[in-house]
Amino acid sequence: MNAADEDLPRRNPKFPEDTVFYSIYPDEISSSAPLPTAAAALHSLLLRFQSLLTPLLSDYIWQHEPFLLSTSASSSACRLCGSPPMPHLHGKTRFGDNLEDEWFIVFLLFEISRSFPSLSIRVWDSDGEFLLIEAAFSLPRWLNPESSPNRVFIRAGDLHIVPKSIFLSTPSVAFSLEALRNPDIDTKASNSVQSVLKKKISGYPEKARTNMHRVVVIVPLQVAQVLKHEACLISLAVEGFYDRDVDSMKYASRMEKFLRTEKAEEEIEMVRVSVEMSRAMFAQLVQQRFQAPKCYPMPGREEGQVAYKEAELGMKIACGFEMMYQERKRDGNEGKGSTWEAYRESLERSGYFDGMLPGSKEYQRNMDNASEYYRSSALFSRTRDIMTAPVKRIDEILSSVCSIHDSNDMHLLPSDDDSWLYNGEDELNSALLERQIEMEAYELKHSKNKTPGKQVTGCSSQTNDFNLKDVAESMQAFVRKVSSFEGAEVPHDWSKEVKLDAELFLKEMESVLGPARQEGNSIDADLEEFNSSSDMDFEDSEEDSDIGEGTLYDDTEDTFMQSYSDALNQELSSTILKKSFIRAPRQPNMEDEGTSNSGKHTDEEDLTPVDVDMNLVQSLLDSFASQKGLPGPASNLLGLMGLEVPADEKKI
Repeated sequence: MNAADEDLPRRNPKFPEDTVFYSIYPDEISSSAPLPTAAAALHSLLLRFQSLLTPLLSDYIWQHEPFLLSTSASSSACRLCGSPPMPHLHGKTRFGDNLEDEWFIVFLLFEISRSFPSLSIRVWDSDGEFLLIEAAFSLPRWLNPESSPNRVFIRAGDLHIVPKSIFLSTPSVAFSLEALRNPDIDTKASNSVQSVLKKKISGYPEKARTNMHRVVVIVPLQVAQVLKHEACLISLAVEGFYDRDVDSMKYASRMEKFLRTEKAEEEIEMVRVSVEMSRAMFAQLVQQRFQAPKCYPMPGREEGQVAYKEAELGMKIACGFEMMYQERKRDGNEGKGSTWEAYRESLERSGYFDGMLPGSKEYQRNMDNASEYYRSSALFSRTRDIMTAPVKRIDEILSSVCSIHDSNDMHLLPSDDDSWLYNGEDELNSALLERQIEMEAYELKHSKNKTPGKQVTGCSSQTNDFNLKDVAESMQAFVRKVSSFEGAEVPHDWSKEVKLDAELFLKEMESVLGPARQEGNSIDADLEEFNSSSDMDFEDSEEDSDIGEGTLYDDTEDTFMQSYSDALNQELSSTILKKSFIRAPRQPNMEDEGTSNSGKHTDEEDLTPVDVDMNLVQSLLDSFASQKGLPGPASNLLGLMGLEVPADEKKI
């Protein structure tokens, strides 16, 4: 493994797939600087970043995790982003179903690079270099998922791509950073790539505010108190509700934390509050049906649709808070969670449980030892602090005395219009049209770059090798092929000559049937066989009768199918469906029968047999032409059958 492979961004199994990673490399902090000096410089730079971004992030509600940078001045490779041992800042954010979080982070990174031009920034997610995916139609042809690692950076407010002319193979991060800092090397991406990305993030930060949704809900007093002091905890509540399972539902059925009263006879206090969340969170709450727990006070539908909707949405938020609180409290105390699962999976991959049956005494003993070691590690302490931080904060808020008058606001802002949740067709069509225009422009650009002479020559050679009859025969063989449980298989070409070794074949038959009998004993053997197998004659006669009945049944079935087909054709003759098929040429004897059959001529012409092969070929070619050179079912199927359709000469 070379140095470039060591710092490639890899998919880390510890993190969910819907996670974006980012790292920032400052020019002024040298890799050879002492660790304390580098750490102090990174911390100072981090404070400057925070002062720049605080006005943009003050009221934003993240879907799962916030945009958060931390310093790394270790002497070993970075575990989070895979960077080599050099001073840098890095972070990760799980965005879940809210892609707006990911693109808002891209906007923030561009803002940092504009304010600090001497920085080089990397950003990627589980799909790889998603910035290149966005600008796919504007990229140079050599740039693909295999050649792009460690080449894509944000610098001085623009996207930079380390060219292939500098490094033919995948460069290391250190070499790419040297190329970016070299003024003699042009790494800035083309204007078309820049315009695509700038257009994507042009609406921020205003678009981030548009992505928020405010709604009025009715919740228990304890929930209103938590939201008043920590509005950002709504994301954890929605996550707890949306990702609920059977175990967490048990907590919601009891509601011990957020429906608790001092005395049993006291009435549960409900408060009407205004809650702000992302549109993705609101959609997750609305689109799922959820039956309120028996202990939860819900109004009747007769009190009005608006009041019931506010109470139902508040009930989902309250149950989400309960499930989130109890699960995090349990995982923090027991040492469970994503880090424990990652640790356990690493033990399984390393062979720690090899040869042990899950649930056995030996397996459980090893599991207890691993759990004890994990609970004594620093990783457990950090995980417990992270998991229980919201729990401690909620306990702190609810420990203070609060009355219903403190949380009940008489001047609530009205709920935002939620028509965007149901009327997204126009936005979707606009996005699809924009992509279609990009695709057509891309095809037009590359079609102009092709040499006309080469196209005609290639087309003519392909046309000579292309036979329409092969298409029909291959498709018929494919349809008639009896496939196994593994799926449909394309029949192989059986036109090759079959070679048979007669001597070897006879030897194999003799080994199975035994040696041949002598001629002198043939008559006696035949008589003996006849006498000994007389009881088989009855079975043979039964088989013969079955064959006769089968033949009669087949003839009857053929007659029925012919009558059914004639009746179906007669029924379809009055429709326009018959015009959509290509029919076989009429027989000569049908055209010269004389005037006595002139009255039936029209009906017979309508019932002319359909040319199945010609219609099959025509349908395949039409489907292939509609793909416009792109991958599709027709080209895939023809390719599996070993057929290559030439280009349309009319378009050349």
